[in-house]
Amino acid sequence: MRVLVAEDERLMADAIAKGLRRRAMAVDVVYDGDAALERVSVHRYDVVVLDRDLPEVHGDEVCRAIVAAGAETRVLMLTAAVGIRDRVDGLDLGADDYLTKPFAFAELAARVGALGRRSRPALPPVLERAGIRLDRPRHSASRDGLLLSLSPKEFAVLEVLMRAEGTVVSPEELLEKAWDENADPFTNTVRVAVMTLRRKLGDPPVIETVAGAGYRIRGTPLSSAGSR
Repeated sequence: MRVLVAEDERLMADAIAKGLRRRAMAVDVVYDGDAALERVSVHRYDVVVLDRDLPEVHGDEVCRAIVAAGAETRVLMLTAAVGIRDRVDGLDLGADDYLTKPFAFAELAARVGALGRRSRPALPPVLERAGIRLDRPRHSASRDGLLLSLSPKEFAVLEVLMRAEGTVVSPEELLEKAWDENADPFTNTVRVAVMTLRRKLGDPPVIETVAGAGYRIRGTPLSSAGSR
């Protein structure tokens, strides 16, 4: 999942980004509305966490621009205003959800996760393929019943590959979905991450490299996937 945090309170913005990255999300951060508009015009985000009272360009205008673009991006609007009228106004602008400050980070993370699932075709919370079981709500992964110790980035890469259901995922797509804008597209970042993930998944290898195209998970999905 790729997320943009647009919040002018820098400590809060950075804390939100840090927490979401720990949950294997790729997160970009901006501190004003002008920068937010620039980012959403360049990248396809699953969710934008949007402070309503941004400087430069007001959060309302950013929300309107996202909605007008017709993208599948979901908007979680943040505000210090607690009145019902404020929440209604925010939702009327096209925001998908609304959260008042102060808030518990766990609630924000849960709302971001829920909105991210709405921006994509529905999938079961547990993905299974070739003996790998990826439990997204619990942020855990196992192979043949053995728990895997994955970093947030490795978990994100594995989720992208699992979601592809055996089709090839290009390095560019992995970079777009599992990394933030600070990743250098001209480095071997993706190759190294896939290599490390392969090692942790163990033998026999299940991540196949398709020359000139990308990577895919070998094997077929289990018939009980998502039903446990």
